[in-house]
Amino acid sequence: MKTDDCSLVVESPYPDLVINIGAVTLGEGNRNKLQKTQREQEKAKVTQAACALLNSGGGVIWLEMANEDEHPVELGLDLEQSLRALIQSSDLHAFFETKQQGRCCYIFVKSWSSDTFPEDSSVKPRICSLGTSLYRRSGTSVLPIDSREAFTFLKTKKRDAENSPINEGSPSSEIPKAGHQILESRPAHQVFQRDRFEYGEVLPFPESQFTEFKQFSTKHIQGYLKSLIPEYVPAFANSGGGYLFIGVDDKSKKILGCAKENVDRDSLESLIAKAISKLPVVHFCSSQTPVGYETKIIDVFHREKLYGYLCVIRVEPFCCPVFSKAPSSWMVKDEHVCSLTTEEWVDMMVDTGPELTEAFESQLSHRPPSCRPVYSKKSLEHKVDLQQRLFPVPPGHLQYTPESLWKELSSEHEGLEELINEQMRPFSQGILIFSRSWAVDLNLQEQQGVICDALLIAQNSSPILYSVLREQDVDGQFCTRTAFTLKQKLVNMGGYTGKLCVMTKVFRLSPESHAEPLSGSGSPVDYPTSYNLADTQQMEALLQSLVIVLLSFRSFLSDQLGCEVLNLLTAQQYEIFSKNLHKNRELFVHGLPGSGKTIMAMKIMEKIRNTFHCEANKILYVCENQPLRDFISNKRICQAVTRKTFMKNNFKEIQHIIIDEAQNFRTEDGDWYEKAKSITQREKGHPGILWIFLDYFQTSHLVDNGLPHFSVQYPREELTRVVRNADPIANYLQKVMQVIIKNPPFNIPPGSLEMLREAQWAQGVRGNLKIVACLDLEQMVVQVAEKCRFFLRNGYSPKDIAVLFSKASEVEKYKDKFLKEMKKKKVSEINDASILASHILLDSIRRFSGLERIIVFGINPRVAEPAIFNNLLLCLASRAQKHLYILTLSN
Repeated sequence: MKTDDCSLVVESPYPDLVINIGAVTLGEGNRNKLQKTQREQEKAKVTQAACALLNSGGGVIWLEMANEDEHPVELGLDLEQSLRALIQSSDLHAFFETKQQGRCCYIFVKSWSSDTFPEDSSVKPRICSLGTSLYRRSGTSVLPIDSREAFTFLKTKKRDAENSPINEGSPSSEIPKAGHQILESRPAHQVFQRDRFEYGEVLPFPESQFTEFKQFSTKHIQGYLKSLIPEYVPAFANSGGGYLFIGVDDKSKKILGCAKENVDRDSLESLIAKAISKLPVVHFCSSQTPVGYETKIIDVFHREKLYGYLCVIRVEPFCCPVFSKAPSSWMVKDEHVCSLTTEEWVDMMVDTGPELTEAFESQLSHRPPSCRPVYSKKSLEHKVDLQQRLFPVPPGHLQYTPESLWKELSSEHEGLEELINEQMRPFSQGILIFSRSWAVDLNLQEQQGVICDALLIAQNSSPILYSVLREQDVDGQFCTRTAFTLKQKLVNMGGYTGKLCVMTKVFRLSPESHAEPLSGSGSPVDYPTSYNLADTQQMEALLQSLVIVLLSFRSFLSDQLGCEVLNLLTAQQYEIFSKNLHKNRELFVHGLPGSGKTIMAMKIMEKIRNTFHCEANKILYVCENQPLRDFISNKRICQAVTRKTFMKNNFKEIQHIIIDEAQNFRTEDGDWYEKAKSITQREKGHPGILWIFLDYFQTSHLVDNGLPHFSVQYPREELTRVVRNADPIANYLQKVMQVIIKNPPFNIPPGSLEMLREAQWAQGVRGNLKIVACLDLEQMVVQVAEKCRFFLRNGYSPKDIAVLFSKASEVEKYKDKFLKEMKKKKVSEINDASILASHILLDSIRRFSGLERIIVFGINPRVAEPAIFNNLLLCLASRAQKHLYILTLSN
């Protein structure tokens, strides 16, 4: 993005995006008196601010009336027309409402959303634009492509480009040849081959879809060509190619040319080349070739003397979209209104979200422009179910939730109950959601001195965020920033598409239980009544967006897909995540395989950072294996080390520790648990966080793991909702776990396995489980390579596949053999063994603990200690999301 020339800036601090555009003349009569330049400048400010807010979650345009009217006046016809052009609708009220107070006028702008269009419409552009800068040919005319047409046009171009011979491996030179063949079949081609014409000669064909006649301008030839080329060349390139004749009368078809005294042949060609080189192109294909064209300057004679020149530009059909200039579209970034680049605009226009497998269910049928796709695993709670469970709207009364937190807060702070009850008297139905810090809930840093926050979602009211502060000085504007973040996230993360603002009310509660309202925060003006939540349906829709804001996390799929995708926590995961860290400094979290322990560990570290105002170097993540360590380290939310490194170093700066996969820790290098406790309890009276995640079912050794005895692992929580695996794999896991329960290894406390009774398994996801007997390891490697080729041919990525051996030594022994087998047949364009080695993961079962892939091959799972064979098998199987192949030696 680039900051626009008018440099519109977002005003702060308010709980919404507020753009002050300065003085603007309002009223039809007043605007008609303005000079054209001033009228256009004012219209540009209004239009750019409106477009930026439409694309950035909505907000308020704040302007000062330049006219002297003492009473409110209308905007003015030209301003209204420009706003209608933005939304491509006559219904301005759907997105814009105005209010005038004295000399100030406020335009309230709702976020843009594709649900603006009818449900049965297939044309739903993702972003709002004043102009696309795209043109096409229609008969003998050049027509601008509006946003609706652009959405379909770009989708078609992208599909055709991705399926073109270039992307299938054909030489790129073959594509221009095809364009030449098309143009050579046109009647204009014969004329294009000639070297001279007579003045007044009539061309033997008319204007058409593929030919356009234009005369030379008698004045300002350079400026005329600069305006002509960005319109006609992209139109031909986007519509099958064609010929632009400059110097021909379009009615008589007579060649008139341009007098040689008025134009220089070489400068003419240079001017055309420069103008075409500036045309923005966005490639969907892999060719990256420029617009194909050829310019021919042909002599025009009059009575056997050189009179001047005819200019013909032959434009080849182009694989991808060609623009006249960057589209006219804006967004708010870093408190400035910025114009989108052509590439950014195209990315947003065609961003319909990734096509995921049937294992995932989309949570958003419509998304505002900045909102990322949100998916949940199939058969898990949908956002509607999560909202009904976590934030139900009670019929006919106002409910305080969570009830336990409300009771705790009201007992701790005298006068709080009276304050809240007094504030809630005007409201008859809705829900008041308490938090010790809504800032932390929104991934902001906690503000010291805040007793609690409460978010009111009530009928006939806009959402209100109440903040109750202690008597000591607290930055009241902090509450405004929290409300601003909440509003932005409800739209740009939660996908809320209605009119929305979040009001703030701040109180200071003294030790004498006196409540004092604080001023200086809030909106610059009262919002229209249409911003109030009218009924239960609107309240629930907003709460469903709130569920996404609070429960979403960056999906592991994001790295595989190359785009940001969000998943949702389960209600069980969220209940653990929402614990008060000040009162839960130490916690043991037992989780069944595939219940999301590593996800929870990552979320908790983010919460620790905001709750305790600490940097990533103060938080330590410890696991047993290097691949999991590297995975977490790449997230840049903490320091990540293995247990061995943890035991070697001092970690003097560390305040908080998260232990993952603790069932596989060992005491060979010392008592890791006591060391972790001593580090987190260094500061007397202010202990750090020590959360330990483990799963005894996946224990992979028989030595002492260093954990406290099961009976004293307290406080303890359990994750029993298994969310990772497809149905056949989940069923297999249950069988293996039952075998482990009947005959557990001696180092696993029997009581730790009873949590299986509470297990819930996500169902409805198809997948494969096959156990294959082979003669030897070499045959296994051959079969796995063949199956990998099959998956790659069918659209899977090398990053989707993990091949797991029993031991690291086997990986090194058979790695070259596997790569040799993979190279025997061509798989798409992936022939390089080094590429395969870096993307198809080959590792041992133990080292891959805590990670996952869509497709997992287990090669001859076996262990030295038979007592833990089933545990290793369970660990192997639980790594697979959808397809699992276990290859064993035949007897």
